[in-house]
Amino acid sequence: METLVELIALKRDGGHLTESQIARLIRAHGAGELADYQMSALCMAIFFRGMDDAETVALTRAMLGSGDVIDLSDVPGLKVDKHSTGGVGDKVSLCLAPLVAACGVPVPMVSGRGLGHTGGTLDKLEAIPGFKVTLDVPTFRRIVREVGTCMIGQTDRIAPADKRIYALRDVTATVEAIPLIVASILSKKLAEGIDALVLDVKVGRGAFMKSIEDARALATALVRVGTAAGKDVVALLTDMSAPLGRAVGNANETREALEVLKGGGPADLLECTLALGAEMLVIGGVAADLAAARAELRRAIADGRGAATAEKMIAAQGGDPRVVEDTSRLPRAPHTVEVLAESDGFVAGIDALEVGLASVAMGAGRTRADQAVDHAVGIDLEVARGDEVRRGQPLARLAVRDVAAAAETAARVRAAFRIAPERPAEASLVLERITSRS
Repeated sequence: METLVELIALKRDGGHLTESQIARLIRAHGAGELADYQMSALCMAIFFRGMDDAETVALTRAMLGSGDVIDLSDVPGLKVDKHSTGGVGDKVSLCLAPLVAACGVPVPMVSGRGLGHTGGTLDKLEAIPGFKVTLDVPTFRRIVREVGTCMIGQTDRIAPADKRIYALRDVTATVEAIPLIVASILSKKLAEGIDALVLDVKVGRGAFMKSIEDARALATALVRVGTAAGKDVVALLTDMSAPLGRAVGNANETREALEVLKGGGPADLLECTLALGAEMLVIGGVAADLAAARAELRRAIADGRGAATAEKMIAAQGGDPRVVEDTSRLPRAPHTVEVLAESDGFVAGIDALEVGLASVAMGAGRTRADQAVDHAVGIDLEVARGDEVRRGQPLARLAVRDVAAAAETAARVRAAFRIAPERPAEASLVLERITSRS
C-alpha cells in the first residue's frame, strides 16, 4: 500500500486518485496521521493538477462521511435547498426559504457567516432579536417538519473535514480550486439530508467568480458532481456587478428581505427570489413548470403565506416574530450620513466590490473568521443602475455609530457610483441556466 506521501506525490504529478485513496487521505487528516502541512500540499497539488469528476465525487463523499448526515425521512415531500456562492447585498435566502416552504417544498438550510466583502446569512438572521442559529439536530428536524424550513449554521458534525480543510485553503491561496470548492459546497449541502439543490452562482465584480467563463465552469462542475452523487441539481448564473437590492449590511438586509415577503422590496431582489424559488418548486415536484411556479410564489406573497411562514420560523428559532410586520424592531445605528451625487447624469454602474468593502470597513462585515459584526450599521442605496440623478441628490445613506469616522467610508461609497451622460442599456439578472441536461 502506498504511503500518504506517495499519494500526495501521485496527485502532484498529475495522477488519478481512486475513491479509496481519497477516503484514506481524508480519514488520515481527521485522525491526525496526515499533518496540516501535508494536507496543504495536497490542496496545492489539486489546485494545479485538478481533479476529474470521479475524483471530485469521491472527495465530496469522503468529506460528507467525515461527519453525520441528517435524516429527514420523517419530513414529507422532496427536501430542496438553495446555495449561493456569495455576493454583496445577497439576502435572498431570508425571503426565499420561507416563501418556498409556504408553497409546500421543505427547505432545510445550513448557512454560513460573511467573510471579506460578501455577507453571511447567519449574521443577517442574528440581527433579529433572540434568533438562534445554533440548534441541535433533533430541533432542526422538528422545525423543518413543523414549519417547513429552518436555517442554522454548520455544526461540528456536519462535514467536519470540510471545516478543517477550508481553514487551510484560506491561508494557502488554494480557495479558488474548483474541485475543492465543489466538494466543500456539496459535502455540507448533502449532509442536510436534501433530495435536490438549486445553486445561485454569482458572477461579476462583487462575486467570487469575476468572469462568466469561471462562473460557468464552477456551476457546470457543481451540477455534474451533484448529479453523480445522486441529487437533482440546477444552477443559475446571476449578475453580481452591482449590489443585489438596495441594502448592504445585516439588519437592513434582513429588513429588505422581509419587505419582499410582504409584496415590496427592490425589483432585482424579487426577481432573483422568484427565479430561484421557481426552480425549487419545480424540482421539488409541486409545480409543473417555471411559469406555474412563479405564479404560485406570487400568490404566497399576496395572500401572506410567505410572511406567516417566516414568522413561524423566527418564533421556532427563538426570535421575535413581530419583526416581520414591524421591521423597525430590527436594530439601526443612531446616525445617518448621506452620500451625494457630484454631477448630473445616469447611474451607469455601482461597483459591488467597493460597496461591499465599504460595509466591512463600517463594521458590517469581517476580515477574520473570529471577528464580530455590528448588525446595526449598513449602507442603503437610494438609486439603482439606470436611474437619472442630479448633482446633490442622495446616492446612498450610511447608518453609522460615529459620523466623523464615516467620512472615508462615504467617499469610498461615492466612488463606487459611475455616473454617465446617457442611460445604460438594460441588463439581465439571470445570465444562464445550467442543468445536467445542458
